[in-house]
Amino acid sequence: MKVIGIVGSPRKGGNTEILTAHTLKAIAEEGLETELIRLAGLEIKPCNACGECAKEERCSIEDDLFPIYVKMREADGIILASPVYYGSATALIKALMERAGHISHSGRQAFKGKVGGPLVVARRAGQNFTAAQLAFWFQILDMVVPGSTYWNMAFGRQKGEVSQDEEGMRTVWTFGKNVALVVKKLRA
Repeated sequence: MKVIGIVGSPRKGGNTEILTAHTLKAIAEEGLETELIRLAGLEIKPCNACGECAKEERCSIEDDLFPIYVKMREADGIILASPVYYGSATALIKALMERAGHISHSGRQAFKGKVGGPLVVARRAGQNFTAAQLAFWFQILDMVVPGSTYWNMAFGRQKGEVSQDEEGMRTVWTFGKNVALVVKKLRA
């Protein structure tokens, strides 16, 4: 059983990555394999609506997306993480969501029954909309989204500040434990 955490921040080692790694650690403690995937430095172009993915499980755009899609398809759980950029998720994670969603949804339902959910980091505001934006992706792809003690978000601006948000770190830890629990129950 494996859960992947995809970090949609263009900064390596930043708050979103710290939050995701913390969540994956909670999952790994429950005996599941985990992998952190950084989109930083990768080229993930937006969907061009060519329709190729409706014909076969592939994408006509040549960039770094498809190997990540394969990992998503093979995982039992998927976590999408994004900082808030102007009240929304980053362009990187949105491009991944669009294309991976289209590839998986076009008659294949590759993500149906997988477990997952969003993680969000904000400096001050925009986290509710961004969390909802990410959560809708899981719901439209027929995935199972476990809860926690609060929404899966934490606050921080400068690199490392998110670790000081004790409630946020505790919330995503509980979310990670719940992801592991649900994956185990569904795969038993």
